[in-house]
Amino acid sequence: MQESEKPVMQKTVSEKTAPPTIGAGSLLNVVKQVVRAREFFLVLLIVLIAIALELQTGHFVSARNLRAIALGFSAQAIMSVGMVAALVAGGFDLSVGAVYAFGGVVTAIALREDMAFGGLPVELAMLVGVLAGVVAGLANGLLITKAGINPFITTLGMMSIARGAAYVVTEGSPIARLPTTFFKYGQGQAFLGIPNVILIALAIILIGDILMRRSAWFRQIYYVGGNEDAARLSGINVDRVKIGVFTMSGALAALAGVLSVSRFTVADPGTGMGFELQVIAACIIGGASLTGGKGTVLGALLGLIFVGFINNGMVQLSVPVYWQNLVMGVILLLAVGSDVLSQRLAARPRAKKTDAQASSNL
Repeated sequence: MQESEKPVMQKTVSEKTAPPTIGAGSLLNVVKQVVRAREFFLVLLIVLIAIALELQTGHFVSARNLRAIALGFSAQAIMSVGMVAALVAGGFDLSVGAVYAFGGVVTAIALREDMAFGGLPVELAMLVGVLAGVVAGLANGLLITKAGINPFITTLGMMSIARGAAYVVTEGSPIARLPTTFFKYGQGQAFLGIPNVILIALAIILIGDILMRRSAWFRQIYYVGGNEDAARLSGINVDRVKIGVFTMSGALAALAGVLSVSRFTVADPGTGMGFELQVIAACIIGGASLTGGKGTVLGALLGLIFVGFINNGMVQLSVPVYWQNLVMGVILLLAVGSDVLSQRLAARPRAKKTDAQASSNL
């Protein structure tokens, strides 16, 4: 009996270990998957927008203008990594703009020798600012998981708390006269003349994208967002995943605020207003879903580039500010609408299959 089973087992192992053959059909499937990817269309759209604006302005794709665009959304790029994770997990974080301001204010206070608890070394003061974001994000995660409060209400409340705290500790006035050694992180150029803040943002995006695609823990975020009940039954600690996601979102938002203070040399408690909507819009444009289970860091970056090109192009073409806000609102609605439409189209075959199985059982 055992001898007769050996050939079968050997055949099974050889099939698993054999390299896959690539034929015409498989190549066609690969091409179809690439074309269907949201990132593919975004890249094409970004290239077309760049060509059109270059033809209109004559200097849109210049190194100076592209550098200005990258600097303009570097803070949002850092925040987008945490926001993508939150969206994939089935939630979102409306507090990132306020935590961005609060983290910068805390770092500025820690740097000023004439303020309480001030006079800390630069790196330690930056760490304190990031820890302020960790506390805010951890509070969001605990309230959502342990208290069962909706992410919208929780993060909206934290947005008011963080913004209010930033105004209270500064008494509504910006904090300036910071140590010049602090400015190297936001104003320095360590490699090929590229600003440090852009390099830091690119590093965080690269690490975040690799982790979201390859790390076992980060892959759990997709399982939680795709089907929370199934994830819990499979042994995933759903609460721990969500707490980790919102803690990371708060930390990255605060880090972006700290780097912003280093770049602009002043901590303003009113900065970052509206950043949360910009980051959410970029993530959704990049393919993230409001229902969870879908989204990539690369897609969020492409969404930010798309938004940055549109904004910069309207400035170059002297479009009034109120028209810029209107256009961005329309783009956000179209992105959300396309996400809803794609989900409905994807649900139709599953519904037909379920109906067919039910009728066959009868």
